[in-house]
Amino acid sequence: MSLQGPVTRIFANARVATCRDAGAGASAAALAVELRELRSVAAVGGRIAAVGAPAGIERRFPGAERIDTAGRLLTPGLIDCHTHIVHGGHRADEFERRRAGERYVDIARAGGGILATVRATRALDADRLARAALPRVDALIAEGVTTLEVKSGYGLTLASEQTMLRAARRIGALRPLSVKTSFLGAHALPPEAGGDAEAYIERLCTEWLPAVAAERLADAVDAFCEGIAFSPEQVARVFACARELGLPVKLHADQLSNLHGAALAARFGALSADHLEYTDAAGVAALARAGSVAVLLPGAYHFLNEKQPPPVAALRRSGVPLAVATDCNPGSSPLTSLLTALQLASHYFGLDVAECLHGVTRVAARALGLESDRGTIEPGKRCDLALWEISDPAELVHSLGARPLHLRVVGGEVQTMRYFPGP
Repeated sequence: MSLQGPVTRIFANARVATCRDAGAGASAAALAVELRELRSVAAVGGRIAAVGAPAGIERRFPGAERIDTAGRLLTPGLIDCHTHIVHGGHRADEFERRRAGERYVDIARAGGGILATVRATRALDADRLARAALPRVDALIAEGVTTLEVKSGYGLTLASEQTMLRAARRIGALRPLSVKTSFLGAHALPPEAGGDAEAYIERLCTEWLPAVAAERLADAVDAFCEGIAFSPEQVARVFACARELGLPVKLHADQLSNLHGAALAARFGALSADHLEYTDAAGVAALARAGSVAVLLPGAYHFLNEKQPPPVAALRRSGVPLAVATDCNPGSSPLTSLLTALQLASHYFGLDVAECLHGVTRVAARALGLESDRGTIEPGKRCDLALWEISDPAELVHSLGARPLHLRVVGGEVQTMRYFPGP
């Protein structure tokens, strides 16, 4: 038996959607060409070693463990690049309030919204927060997710924010998937701040961020730039501090109004700007120049019954990469289905099938600073894969409620369970 590494596996005879970058406007055509012939993928030591014709791959890797996919669709493992999946409590009551005509902004200003979740989250330790999140995480795993981004932002004290980030890290130990964390201390102003946003931001920059960075709890720094949250000037201070600490930034930008958050994110070379419903032409141009990803969050658009969609056509024309994520959170997007997010992105925002698939693989990896490591099926990349009981990627987008996952592969290891029996 001739193995070329600690473990060698061949995933044979698949319709392989590599999700490689085929250039602007060419993704749909490239995807169609790729799926015409069956391919095999060889993995060695948890990394993709080769992609090619089945006979050739088997000659290159004699004696490897062979898994016949029987012509099923094989994609990179899915990546949910924007979630608030760690939190205490729920906000189901706000659904009825919004149905009765209250706006999200008004609910937040009356002490609901984010602050309602803060109260529930502060009551739980890291272990209970992690275990409370597991049913939501498991729902994403059942849909082929292999990498998950998790934000803090419901603690709004240093100790509570650290607890949230530790809980997020713990999820990666409890479940077979990668977890990337974002520190979102600039999410909302807590009641004990007494309305003094300037003092709160000063404390966040001088005390909290250095402490989080020293403990290596965060992979990035996020903020909410909005009238009900923090001003562009305040966010700029947070981002300047993050940059000094060597942490990349992301931004909740232009969701409810145009405070030029997209341009602010671009100025700091943000990995991504997310939401973007009110982003103007200047913001689109700034994102294009910076190479930042636009993360579309159709769940929040749907649950908040928004009417103004992000400027997808302008983003597309300018070559801004488009990612899609669930924005899983207890209030504005209680969505635990990345496949549903794809359907909503197609329905509301006009994304085609290839854009949807790339938006939760290659482009989502880029939104997390992971594009050199995962998100495509190419030699050298981490072997995170999703094998589906379908042959056409359109089936991942056009239906609601279907879960066609056959198995996941995480770091080259086959994970066949769709659901996990308890914590």
